[in-house]
Amino acid sequence: MGTGVSTSSASLPFDDGEVDTLTIGRRIRQLRTARGMTLDDLAGAVGRAPSQMSMIENGRREAKLTLLQAIARALECTLDQILDAEPLDARAALELSVERAMRGQTFQALGIEPFRVGRAVPDEALAAMLALQAEIERLREERSATPEEARRANVALRRLMRTQDNHFPDLERVASGILDRIEHPGGPLTQRGASDIAAHLGFTLHYVPDLPSSTRSIADVKNGRLYLSTKVAKGDPRAAVLQALSSRILGHGEPTSYDEFLRQRVETNYLTGALLMPEAHVVPALREAKERRALSIEDLRDAYSVSYETAAHRFTNLATVHLGIPVHFLKVHESGTITKAYENDDVNFPTDRLGSIEGQMCCRRWTSRVVFDEDDLFNPYYQYTDTGNGTYWCTARVEQSSEGAHSVSVGVRFDDTRWFRGRDTPNRGVSRHAVETCCRRAPAELEAAWRDKAWPNVRTPRTLLATLPTGAFPGVDTTELYEFLEAHAPGE
Repeated sequence: MGTGVSTSSASLPFDDGEVDTLTIGRRIRQLRTARGMTLDDLAGAVGRAPSQMSMIENGRREAKLTLLQAIARALECTLDQILDAEPLDARAALELSVERAMRGQTFQALGIEPFRVGRAVPDEALAAMLALQAEIERLREERSATPEEARRANVALRRLMRTQDNHFPDLERVASGILDRIEHPGGPLTQRGASDIAAHLGFTLHYVPDLPSSTRSIADVKNGRLYLSTKVAKGDPRAAVLQALSSRILGHGEPTSYDEFLRQRVETNYLTGALLMPEAHVVPALREAKERRALSIEDLRDAYSVSYETAAHRFTNLATVHLGIPVHFLKVHESGTITKAYENDDVNFPTDRLGSIEGQMCCRRWTSRVVFDEDDLFNPYYQYTDTGNGTYWCTARVEQSSEGAHSVSVGVRFDDTRWFRGRDTPNRGVSRHAVETCCRRAPAELEAAWRDKAWPNVRTPRTLLATLPTGAFPGVDTTELYEFLEAHAPGE
């Protein structure tokens, strides 16, 4: 299926010239041995020394076109058979893979000099070398996903989102195309619509009580079955269904790096929101609300029967591009830790030395923290906050999750407040979260009195540790995953 979205491929460990030299050499050797010719025979036929021909067959020297033509005549074959038409046999392909591996970074890093792979080396030994090299590369990639690398990946992704105002036209087009294929009449996507998308993609839905706890859903691509937890079925299963299907729609492969895993997750969440809240329907409603000066995340949530977080995310996708309103978004754990963030309105969030916002402590005086102290959990909380970078207005709500309470907030600069409901709030705060003494450090008197006399046992949100992946799908127990599929496969 066409994805409608281009995804970057993994970098190859060798260049095109190296591939051609090795492959051409192996094809020449394969054709020569098939005709019963020795290396000396071929060298004599083309007027070259056997040592030179050996270097060509081993990919250590590139043959000019005139020499390749002479070799083709001596082997009684066409030039195309040498260049790209003659398939390599299994042994030649195995030797070629080993030689490529020896020229790659893994062998070089281990200090292993390339050596000639003779015919006496068993196939099993070559296969074992390739398996070991693949495992070393996997472990190296796994170790590279350190907290620093994870933060760098987050920072790079946030920069991309900011440059595009968090709006991805390719993903919007993919969503529109899928909705057209199921003849969606417009407006909010119903549960039947989500089921129609699954059917269009060749999947049937199955709710099971024993879904592995480390997964939200499992797609059995082989048998066209999508498994979801019965716990999801009791609520609104649309988001879980669409998140599972979005990766199939976008043609995602197994991620080979944390950057790729993170990008895939963002694309999946974006496409899910675009399907639940179609751009063609949401934008006119937002423009009409702006004209009435009545923009509201709560109204979006209610109109499309989605979570407040989904509505807030979707608003950031569309607000700048279609309404001309720069915005910021924050998701903050009850501990005060920022777990998600986005901004293109110059709000000055706390960052680490790499520029990462996630994992930092949100200012105690910011709307996202103050909302936790509110008794009224039914109505939204609004607040103006004066900062060293101007005044911002935010609307926030607290939502519960398996990892504790989180606040979700959307905010704008003071000049854009006039378009929103809640602009008449009397709540005000002052935050200098870019300044160390604002609230990231205790007042001097308190610190002097207690710093050497206190030792807290830290309760770290699990979301912080989610940036430390182990394997292609961070946190997923693959043994449990495959055992589940075996148990539920049709006919078992």
